[in-house]
Amino acid sequence: MPKKVKFRKQQRGNNKGIAVRGNYISFGEYALKAAERGLLSARQIEAARKAISHKTKRGGKLWIRVFPDKAISKKPMETRMGSGKAPTDHYAVVIKPGKIIFEMSGVTEETARDAFRRASDKFPIKTRFVSKEALL
Repeated sequence: MPKKVKFRKQQRGNNKGIAVRGNYISFGEYALKAAERGLLSARQIEAARKAISHKTKRGGKLWIRVFPDKAISKKPMETRMGSGKAPTDHYAVVIKPGKIIFEMSGVTEETARDAFRRASDKFPIKTRFVSKEALL
């Protein structure tokens, strides 16, 4: 969740195209890359982070390359239409295909692969495991 925002509510916007920024490994050796578009909520990112840190036994270093700064509003259940836009329910990040979500170093490839598989189970989008030496 952002500390401070200029406007409380945001429009939905569109999610076309592929990731132009944040689409290559810049910190770690292994990464979890988005294969399709969608939204990731702050809770999903935190659940994935906890799954990774549990699997790696807090070994190695983990970088989270996304930040949930898009306000998602939601009306309460059984509320009639109209009466303005709903208040902010949660924050999410817009994910385009090719975006790097997590990066990791300091662990074996097998451990990283398993940790990222567990993390991807928390996400509503398809992801792919990539490594730095495979891209070179």
